[in-house]
Amino acid sequence: MTLRTHVADDVRALAPGFAHVAVVARGLVGGPSDAAGAALLDDAARQLAARLGGTPPQQDPHMQAWRAAYAAFGAKPSKFRNSAEALARRALGDAGLPRINRLVDIYNAVSVAHLVPVGGEDTDHIDGDMHLIRATGEERFDEEHPDPGEVVWRDGTGVTCRRWNWRQGVRTRLTEDSTNALFLLERQEPMTYGELTAAAEELAEALQKSSPGAEIEIRDPA
Repeated sequence: MTLRTHVADDVRALAPGFAHVAVVARGLVGGPSDAAGAALLDDAARQLAARLGGTPPQQDPHMQAWRAAYAAFGAKPSKFRNSAEALARRALGDAGLPRINRLVDIYNAVSVAHLVPVGGEDTDHIDGDMHLIRATGEERFDEEHPDPGEVVWRDGTGVTCRRWNWRQGVRTRLTEDSTNALFLLERQEPMTYGELTAAAEELAEALQKSSPGAEIEIRDPA
């Protein structure tokens, strides 16, 4: 059965400039962080620094749009940062970007280089389709529940990511043992759809290089 992604009408009404692209991969080679991933992360940090030119990440127009989207559903942007802004702050800090594992390092590098939120889910642990919704507050996320009205990704079992792309759940996150994955790249205007798909293509190429035998597909949910 083909895994699909769905965006609820009330989410589209909340942020009309939102769009996402999905990259589906099967037969990936997982494992711990390696030298190739470290090189991607270091290069991404250099690209980010050049892009921002000394401007704080939160002042980038795309990050400002994400902050407005977070504020629209009641999340304080200075407390709850979208995943791209959070990674960008780490990339520009003294400690640099963390090394997580082979697959996470690849998509984090793309996120930082393009300053776009990217999430990765282990499809072997996803129950049915993925839905971007406004939570009722009754959904399950690890050992807690989202706030009512919060924008979340969820599957048939519960929430997989809180506050749009702020925090991923344990159940579906990519580990060293993951081989099948769904990657979600998300934008708000003014980032163009072409820029979003370019980031997706770069991610697909990096995954293919890391896992030559993998089957990788870019899906346009629009």
